[in-house]
Amino acid sequence: MLAMGRLTALLPKTRTLAYALTGVLAAIGGIAAAHLVAGLINPAASPVLAVGSVVIDATPTPVKEYAVARFGTADKPILLATVTLVTLLAAAVAGALSRRRIWLGVGFIALLTALATVAAVMRPVATLSDAIPGIVSAAVGLAILLGLRHILTRREPVTTSGEDGHELPATAYPTSHDGRRQFLIGAAAVTVGAAGAAAFGQKLSSSDSVPQVVLPAPADTAAAFPPGIEREVPGITPLRTSNTAFYRVDTNLTIPRVRADGWRLEVDGLVDRPMTLTYPELMALPMIERDITLTCVSNEVGGGYVGGARWQGIRLADLLDRVGVQAGSDQLLSTAVDGFTIGTPMDVVRDGRDAMMAVGMNGQPLPASHGFPARLVTPGLYGFVSATKWLARLTATTYAKDVSYWTERDWATDAPIKMSARVDTPRPLSTIKAGMTAIGGVAWAQRIGIAVVEVSIDGGPWQKTRLGPDVGLDYWRQWYLPWKATPGRHAIAVRATDRKDARQLSRRAKPFPSGSSGIQEVVVFVE
Repeated sequence: MLAMGRLTALLPKTRTLAYALTGVLAAIGGIAAAHLVAGLINPAASPVLAVGSVVIDATPTPVKEYAVARFGTADKPILLATVTLVTLLAAAVAGALSRRRIWLGVGFIALLTALATVAAVMRPVATLSDAIPGIVSAAVGLAILLGLRHILTRREPVTTSGEDGHELPATAYPTSHDGRRQFLIGAAAVTVGAAGAAAFGQKLSSSDSVPQVVLPAPADTAAAFPPGIEREVPGITPLRTSNTAFYRVDTNLTIPRVRADGWRLEVDGLVDRPMTLTYPELMALPMIERDITLTCVSNEVGGGYVGGARWQGIRLADLLDRVGVQAGSDQLLSTAVDGFTIGTPMDVVRDGRDAMMAVGMNGQPLPASHGFPARLVTPGLYGFVSATKWLARLTATTYAKDVSYWTERDWATDAPIKMSARVDTPRPLSTIKAGMTAIGGVAWAQRIGIAVVEVSIDGGPWQKTRLGPDVGLDYWRQWYLPWKATPGRHAIAVRATDRKDARQLSRRAKPFPSGSSGIQEVVVFVE
């Protein structure tokens, strides 16, 4: 009892703060309950995620680029945290308003949940069931608000004695000690329950298990994959990127969950024979297997939004030949299951490169985070114009008629990947021991191939490095240079030359609108 008494003493000392806390707890409980329900129905319908998606779509391109450059893969968690914080502040206002006018608090909470529900149902592929998490959020939030408020308004009379010793009628009705204790218990119960519901909902929403399907043997296999030099040069990027280590950059705050048995691919637009493919029908088509490096346009010079994997899928040119693309179509518009669109130049898809609709990655079915059940993989183009995940539709169209998501935001319509070289080891600003070591990294020049990688130390002459195995024109190349490191501060620069004797651009450019360029230079310390 003594411990409980001490805890009740921690309650807000003013009535306004106590009522504000009821609003915050109502929002926490409502958000958690909705997130749990959304995990069972559709993760994208979770109120915070739905509002966050609206914010992403409305954010100007320069702000997006700043967020990616400043926060990297943490940009989405920071966005969600900001949306949640603003919601809690608004809920605190609602709770405070309910002290004097209960309808103000109720109305404010109802407005917040209504806005989140509208954000969920206004998505391009939303259904009526996507409103359920918002409705649950409103019901749970209002129940908590009213329940905790009822405890706060519970009073007990306090009597006083007159001069003659007789008790006078009660004139003050403060919240009872039992009421404060009940409020604390209720607040703790809401907090614990919300934490459990949110955690379970997040587990349901973020599952990235490998689908239980079996990939058919490709009709056209890739050559045997050579061993990389990562064992010889510690710190260098592995020649093949594992599925779990492969970068993920997209606009989705949660991974779309697509069932193979309910998935359909529509191929339409300017074609002679529109068609619909089920997953089994897609898997029955002849497949190719290729080693291809993908790069995100948001990758800064020396950045990590690049990876190499072995992909398996259906050659896009073969699929388009089956439907008969009509003259005049200059864009292949690909649409994801959530309505997101990407536009790829039609002539690039059909120029002989191994552009594919991939269903497998490194010998496994596509993980959910990388586009299951099918995605596009187009060698030589940045992902924002070539690599739609969670594919649902392919439309032969024109750039004049249809504008894709990124093109509408002023990014380039055709963005070949720029040749680049990156230093992996030593790490920038790291401290290493003096003596023999190695400088190493990776370089890529898709559709042409890497011929030479050179390193300059402290502004000295460019020295040719030793190249790792050649996996193909569309795959990156490892490189390294033995180096006798001497004590002090050293600057290491790297540049690449392709097989057409073109050298990578030295002019610095930001990712917007068609990819970064420039020579990477890192500083290391030797002791």
